Amino acid sequence: MQKKRVAIIGFGRSGGDIHGAFFASDRNEWFEVVAVVDELEIRRERAKKQFGCDVYADYREILDRKDLDLVVNATYSHFHFPVALDLLEHGFNIVTEKPFAKTAAECDQLIAAAKKTGASLCVFQQSHFAPYYQEVCKIINSGVLGRLIEVKINFGGFARRWDWQCSHAYNGGNLRNTGPHPLEQAINFFDDEGVPTVVSYLDRANSFGDAEDFAKVILTQPGKPIVEVEITSCNAYSDYTYLIQASHGSLKGTLQEIKYKYFDPEQAPTRKLIMESLQGPEGAPAYCGEKREWNEGQLTMEGDAFGAAVKAYYRNVYEHLTNGTPLVIRPEKIRQEIAIIEEVHRQNPNHYPV
Repeated sequence: MQKKRVAIIGFGRSGGDIHGAFFASDRNEWFEVVAVVDELEIRRERAKKQFGCDVYADYREILDRKDLDLVVNATYSHFHFPVALDLLEHGFNIVTEKPFAKTAAECDQLIAAAKKTGASLCVFQQSHFAPYYQEVCKIINSGVLGRLIEVKINFGGFARRWDWQCSHAYNGGNLRNTGPHPLEQAINFFDDEGVPTVVSYLDRANSFGDAEDFAKVILTQPGKPIVEVEITSCNAYSDYTYLIQASHGSLKGTLQEIKYKYFDPEQAPTRKLIMESLQGPEGAPAYCGEKREWNEGQLTMEGDAFGAAVKAYYRNVYEHLTNGTPLVIRPEKIRQEIAIIEEVHRQNPNHYPV
């Protein structure tokens, strides 16, 4: 098997510690890093030592190379769009980090540029492949929970932050930094066309920048469950990632464990509406209740969003580049996510104290 030749632009926490770490690991069967771009000399030296690759200080130095099968765009968030657009217009296949772009209009430009040059446009939203999310989907798709009523997705904890990802100028904040992961999962509960109705609230509590560290986003669409997404750095008691209410049962899951219970309506006693007062023994008032026979399941996760999920993501990218296999993470679908983020910011123009 011939490995694909890769360049990484940006060798920081994402480019180096996520993408680079995967490419350097024994989990990687498909890619070879031949070039790394970073403005910091110490990171270029680190990359050269790790991969024995060419290094550059400016990404424009690789634009004339004809030997690259894939370029990973792991620049600062506010550079994702212009760098991705430049690469696509030069015909490079790319993986671009989240957030995909700042606006839906920018997404449209990137999608159009990819179509024009025939380049592959891949968005790095690897949490779709995380074991916990894949198992939640399997349980939902099995139908045992019945019709979904409400889905809560919580990416939360308690933290203070003071780096560039706290700044609006750099497209920072919880919504654009962490939010793409739960929002990508949330939009899969809705139709591909259009954008769900959005109700939202943002706040800033412990961030040392001007961007939010609390986001609540509620999404609705006729015939679909209500989906609530919370991305918070203010919750010291966060005890679930997924909490689902459904017609036949419920599910509660973290990144490490999933529990669910449901009843089988075919095995339950036959019931009909009774309008008269319910009576117990000797005519005593009675409450409408029954003993329920629960079926229960519990799963412990193996792998996480930075191990198994990254491998599954890049397997899909390799198969797409090699065999034309459809991308699981489609940029057209991620456009919905960006449109939601854009709408949340529109709804919250002055959403926290400065």
